Amino acid sequence: MGDRTVSISSILLSSLAHTDETVEVVERKGVGHPDTICDALAETLSRALSQAYLARFGEILHHNVDKALLCAGRASPAFGGGRVDAPMDIYLGGRAVAQVGRDRLPIREIAVESAPAWLRTHLHALDVDRHVRLHPVLRPGSQDLRSLFRRTGLSAGPLANDTSIGVGYAPLSPLEALVLAVENAINPPQSSARPPAWGEDVKVMGARIGPDVELTISSAMIGVHLSDLDHYLEAKSALEALACETARSSGFASCRVRVNAADDLNAGGVYLTVTGTSAESGDDGQVGRGNRVNGLITPGRPMSLEAAAGKNPVTHVGKLYNVAAHEIAREIVACTPEIAQARCLLLSRIGSPITEPAAVSVQIAAHDAGPVERFRPVIEQSVSNALSRLPERIHDFVAGGIGLY
Repeated sequence: MGDRTVSISSILLSSLAHTDETVEVVERKGVGHPDTICDALAETLSRALSQAYLARFGEILHHNVDKALLCAGRASPAFGGGRVDAPMDIYLGGRAVAQVGRDRLPIREIAVESAPAWLRTHLHALDVDRHVRLHPVLRPGSQDLRSLFRRTGLSAGPLANDTSIGVGYAPLSPLEALVLAVENAINPPQSSARPPAWGEDVKVMGARIGPDVELTISSAMIGVHLSDLDHYLEAKSALEALACETARSSGFASCRVRVNAADDLNAGGVYLTVTGTSAESGDDGQVGRGNRVNGLITPGRPMSLEAAAGKNPVTHVGKLYNVAAHEIAREIVACTPEIAQARCLLLSRIGSPITEPAAVSVQIAAHDAGPVERFRPVIEQSVSNALSRLPERIHDFVAGGIGLY
C-alpha cells in the first residue's frame, strides 16, 4: 500500500437488510457477444495507447476511447460451410492525445493494429481480414480535460476527470456464481478445450423463482464444423450437458437448462453461424451495454451505467471507482466473518484527488442484530486500502490484470 493520505471521515455506514428475494435474474455475455467485443476492443485500445505513451513519453497521456460501436454484417451460414456476404463494421471512437510538441504518436495505426490482434486471439472462426472493417475515429480531448489531466502527479495524486459514481457488492449469490461458472466452462481461457463447433458468442441468462432455477443459454454454432442437423443437435446436447454438470458441481441439484431456445427444428431454423458470433449478421454491439466490472449483469443489485472499458486508467473514476467499490465490498466480507453482505458506493468530484472521494457509503448486513458501528474500524481500513492503491494500480490496468467485463 502507498503512503498517500486518504480521507475517510465522510464514510456513511448503515445497515443492509437481509433479503430473500423470490425472483433473481442474472445475465452474462460471453467474449464473442457483440457488446463484449466492443468492451474488449475499447479496453485493448486504451492499453495499447497507454503502453505507447509510456514508451514514447514516459507517462500515460489523456485519453478516453470508450465509444466503440459494432454494426453487424451479413452472412449466409450453412452446414459444412457458409459465407460472410458483407463484413461487420467496427468503429473505435474516442479522445486521445496524438501529439506532444512536434512529436506525433500514430494513434490511428495503434487502433488498427490492436483490434485485429484481439479478434484473432479470441474468435477462432473469424477471418479478420475478410470479415471485419475497422474505422478508427480518434481526436484530441477538450482543452479543459487535457489541462486537468496534466495536473496529475502533484502530491495529492491524480485528479478525477469526472463527477461520477462507482458501486460494488459482495459476495456473489449462488446464482451469480453459477452464471459465471457456466459461461466460463463453455468459453474456457484455453481455446483448445472448446469444441470447434461452439462459437464464442455465448449468453447465459439465469433465473431463480423461489427455489426453481433455470438457465437459458444462447450459443452460436459454427456451420463449417457441423455436417448436418443431427450433428448440430449433438453439439447442442453436449453444451447442455456441460451446463448441467457445472450446475451440479456448483451445488444446484436441480437446474433446468435450455440451449438455443429459439430453434425451430421443424422449419430447420437453428442458431448457425459462419464466424461463431452473431456480429456477422444478427446483432450489433456497443461499449457499456454488456457486463459490469464483476462480469455480470445484475438488475436486482446496485449497478453503475458507466462504461468502464476504454476509459483512461489514471484519472477516470468511471473505471477506477467501480473496480474499487467491488474490491472494498469483497475485502470487508472476507476480513470480517460476522458480516454476511456488503455494498459500497463511491462518489467522485471532478478536479479532486481520486484518493479523496466526495462521499463513501457502505452498507452491511451482519449475521446478528448488533450495531453496525462496531465494524467501522475494519470498514475504514478496507476503504483506505482500496483508495490508496488506486495510483499504484495503473500498471495493473495497462497489463490487463484487472477484469472489466
